[in-house]
Amino acid sequence: MKQDINRYEVLEKITPLVENTAMRFGYVPIEIEFIKENHRWFLRIYLYSRDKDVTLDDCEKVTRSLEGFLDELIPVKYFLEVSSPGLERKFKSDKEFLIFKGRRISLKLKNPLEGETEKIFKGEILDWDENEGLTFFRFDDGIELQIPKSNIQSAKLYID
Repeated sequence: MKQDINRYEVLEKITPLVENTAMRFGYVPIEIEFIKENHRWFLRIYLYSRDKDVTLDDCEKVTRSLEGFLDELIPVKYFLEVSSPGLERKFKSDKEFLIFKGRRISLKLKNPLEGETEKIFKGEILDWDENEGLTFFRFDDGIELQIPKSNIQSAKLYID
């Protein structure tokens, strides 16, 4: 018998548990993904901390802390994957601009800024505002830019 699963309802139920568990270990879950791939369900949790690296041991501790509780909330068999976001991860939500404030990013715009032709920049996140967009320090020329949220096509962490 096929079981219909509303992944958004599952995410809504498990998110507070995942956030509280991650915070107990000093991490922030920057992404929680519940997705079906090749007829199998996967729950992927990406952890981040400004103060320390995400280690394999930490991922294992979070996994062990969550397993029993998640099994009660998720009505299907699933595979749990807990990891760090990766060194050059593409941003998937606006909140990541706040989480990664002060970090270097590669930024791709939908349209060039006024008087310019380039759409890709490397720089540092200075600030993020839901209405104003991104305050960004561009490395090429040392200029601080205000980039509207509507003009941001993509952003990802950048490592020299």
